[in-house]
Amino acid sequence: MTPALNFPPELLLKAQGIRVAFFDVDGVLTDGGLYISEAGETLKRFHTLDGHGLKLLQRAGITPAVITGRDSQALRVRLQALGIVHAHFGTETKRPAAEQVLQTLGLDWTQAAAIGDDWPDLAVMRRCAFACAPLNAHAEARAVAHHVTRARGGDGAAREFCDVLLMASGRYADLLAEWQQ
Repeated sequence: MTPALNFPPELLLKAQGIRVAFFDVDGVLTDGGLYISEAGETLKRFHTLDGHGLKLLQRAGITPAVITGRDSQALRVRLQALGIVHAHFGTETKRPAAEQVLQTLGLDWTQAAAIGDDWPDLAVMRRCAFACAPLNAHAEARAVAHHVTRARGGDGAAREFCDVLLMASGRYADLLAEWQQ
């Protein structure tokens, strides 16, 4: 079966060899909006396409890691459901958290990719071998990204990032084939 999805070869070359993918949350895995209940509880909307992409990365041997400036019970529940082991919450300065994940995994920046949407993500995005930004990211994040998604944050942007990494790893077609049986 030939996949319907494709990306430019030069983009896939840039994304080859990735073993860890860093994800921001607000504006990437969510639409960036904060819903706060009368009780002060923060609610977030996650897209199932993005969640499935994170699971597929894990199946392909690419470790997803979340580094976010905020913390909420909703986020923790979602990440637990997705089996995300590497997560840093309430982290405004994200580079040290990313370096800690790299050290834990025995990897370096040449094996890392990141998707972010705003200034706090720039230090990680600039160091990674492959950087991505959602369509609705801040101009500075889009400027450092190797790829700007067609989808908006919280609406499939993270899945598109995952799909690029899966294609670059050579695993996209065989994972897709498993769902065709």
